[in-house]
Amino acid sequence: MKVFKFGGASLRDAANVKNVASILQTYSNESLIVVVSAMGKTTNALEAVINAHANQSGEANKLYEAFKASHYAIMQELFEESDPVFTDINDTLVEGEWVLEEAPNDNYDYMYDQLVCMGELVSSKIVSAYLNKIGLPTSWLDARDVVATDNMFREGWVIWDKTKANAQSVAAPMLEKTKFVITQGFIGSTSENFTTTLGREGSDYSAAIFSHCLDAESMTIWKDVPGVLNADPRIFDNTIKLDRLSYKEAIEMTYYGAQVIHPKTIKPLQNKNIPLFVKSFLDPKAPGTEISSDVDDLYPPIIVVEKNQALMHISTLDYSFVAEHHMARLFGMAADLRIFVNMMQNTAVSFTLCVPYVEERVEAFIERISDEFKVKVESGLELITIRHYTEETIASLKKNKIVLFEERIRNMLHMVVKNIPLIERKEVEIAGSKA
Repeated sequence: MKVFKFGGASLRDAANVKNVASILQTYSNESLIVVVSAMGKTTNALEAVINAHANQSGEANKLYEAFKASHYAIMQELFEESDPVFTDINDTLVEGEWVLEEAPNDNYDYMYDQLVCMGELVSSKIVSAYLNKIGLPTSWLDARDVVATDNMFREGWVIWDKTKANAQSVAAPMLEKTKFVITQGFIGSTSENFTTTLGREGSDYSAAIFSHCLDAESMTIWKDVPGVLNADPRIFDNTIKLDRLSYKEAIEMTYYGAQVIHPKTIKPLQNKNIPLFVKSFLDPKAPGTEISSDVDDLYPPIIVVEKNQALMHISTLDYSFVAEHHMARLFGMAADLRIFVNMMQNTAVSFTLCVPYVEERVEAFIERISDEFKVKVESGLELITIRHYTEETIASLKKNKIVLFEERIRNMLHMVVKNIPLIERKEVEIAGSKA
């Protein structure tokens, strides 16, 4: 059995749904768990619905109707009007309308998860129905019946023992019934059957969960790139495709923000030595990238840029030393709020953390520690990570940047930087030429 994951870009319209189906037809004799994301930019659209409902702007229902209409338009290109999929999708979409009929919940994250899941539920039902229509017997599986999480909405942590048991009792029998099982990425469920999500872009992680729990032969992520590249092609020219990567290298890349794979994806696969392939849905016969255990550590410079970072400069109110018990409290609070620490540095009386700038979480963190600490936040920053760096690569990446924080560990360098404003850049260039 193999696990495939298709993201939003591969399902953004009817033509792309048909392309995914044509890829799957070439695997018609194999057993597959197929994990799908919401179509195109659906999650962004649903976030706009949620924000409108939370703010009571009066736009929520209008935005939700637009989300529905875009999916019905895709369905009309794929199915006859009499196809029962229209009734099935309509019944699913009603669940989102129920959320909007109620007053906004005081817990925004809870409300977010109950509505944003509509994207994956609808997408998976459309794909499942289309595969059955073209003669590929497919079962539809609600991922919430398998993936069990704690009660932390928008960043649910998997309860592994329960999830493994669910996978064996729910998903495995479906594979015996039909070769293909379609399910959703990104979503899970609490013990009280409330929907949770696994973190933004968490569908890769969902596929890894199913791979681990069902002892998959391999897992494949289908992307709009030829494989894993040594840098983001949207930022850098002349990127290099990496034919093979070790689990360790992939973990380092994704932890510091490489967008091609969700950061939690690798560990469940590595624990059972399940190889991961990253392939192009635009060129499905191309080899892509293989991530596994048996790979030589010979790589070109690998560059990861993570935007929207912040430095939190923390100091005690009474200028006492920042000691171990202070750090224990700070890290405990960060864990509770699902704030991920990318870098840290301490002096005698201060402690600096580099974290993704999620405003509500950072503000909650500051409020909870205000009895003992004062905090200065510097946002709008970038974290640049270079694996297997060269001095030439470092110099080129520092151009037009102010380096606020730098750290070198063996073959890896981290820099927290901000762009030099245009007027300052001219001054720097003039000063350089005079020198």
